[in-house]
Amino acid sequence: MTIQSMTGFARASLMNEIASVTWELRSVNGRGLEAKLRLPAGFERLEQPAKQRIAKRFARGNIQASLSISRGAALRQPVIDEELLSELARLSRRLVEDYGAAPARADGLLALRGVMDLPETGLDGETGERLDELALSALDQALDELLAARRDEGASLRAVLLDQLSAIDALTLSAEADPSREPASIRQRLHEQVQLLLEAAPALDEARLHQEAAFLATKADIREEIDRLKTHVAAARALIEAGGPMGRKLDFLAQEFNRESNTLCSKSNASSLTAIGLELKVVVDQFREQVQNLE
Repeated sequence: MTIQSMTGFARASLMNEIASVTWELRSVNGRGLEAKLRLPAGFERLEQPAKQRIAKRFARGNIQASLSISRGAALRQPVIDEELLSELARLSRRLVEDYGAAPARADGLLALRGVMDLPETGLDGETGERLDELALSALDQALDELLAARRDEGASLRAVLLDQLSAIDALTLSAEADPSREPASIRQRLHEQVQLLLEAAPALDEARLHQEAAFLATKADIREEIDRLKTHVAAARALIEAGGPMGRKLDFLAQEFNRESNTLCSKSNASSLTAIGLELKVVVDQFREQVQNLE
C-alpha cells in the first residue's frame, strides 16, 4: 500500500447543456478528518453526499472544498424591458436628427444597464437531479486528483523518512560501539569515581563502596536504550512498508525515539557518547516534523 501526505490541491470541471461546474479542493494537516464545504446558495443538499465521498477516500486532513456553478443558456432566458428599449431608441433617433450623432446599434442598446437581464430560471425535479449528478461527478474527479497529489507527496515523504530512520539506526549502532562502553573504560571511570568518593568521605566502608560502584555502573548502562531504539526503528520501517494511514503511530514512535535519546544523553559519562546523543536528538526532531505531514 502507498502512504499519503495530508497536503495537496486539486481542481476539476465538468459541463453539459444545463451548467458548468468546478470544484477546487485544498488539503492541509489536521489531527483528524475535517471537511469544510463552500456551496452556492440553494445547493446545501450536496453537503452530506460530498462529505461522504471525502470520507471514503481520506482518513485525516483538513479539506476545504469550494463549488462554483455557471448555468447554461437553457436555464437563462433573456428578459428585455421593451418600454425602456423603445424610449432609448427614440432618444437615439433624436440625437441623430438634431445633433448628427452616429446611429445607435442594437447590441449597444441591449448592453445598456436595465435593458436586458438574464435571470436564472428555477430547476424542475429532473433538471435539478441532473445538475446534482454533474456536480458530484466533478467532485469525484477532483477527489481522485487530490488523492493522487497526496500520494505523490507521500512517496517523497517515504524516502525522507526511511533516510532519517537509517540515520537513527546508524547513530544507535555508533552509540553501541562507542569506546566509552568498553569494560576497561567503564572500570577506569568507576575507579576514578570511587577515588573521588574516598576523598570526599574516607570513612566509607567497603560494602558502601560496592553499592556506590554498582549504582554508578547501572546508571551508566545504556543497553536498554539501545535495544529499544533498534526495536522502534524496526517498527517504524514495518509501518512505512505496510502503507496506509500511519501518521499517529509514527508520531508515537517519534516520541519514543525522543525519550530514548534524552535518556541516552542523561546517562552518558563520555563526551563522545553525548555528541552521538545530541545528533540523535536532531535527527529524531526532523523525523517527527516530517511525520506530522502524514495521513
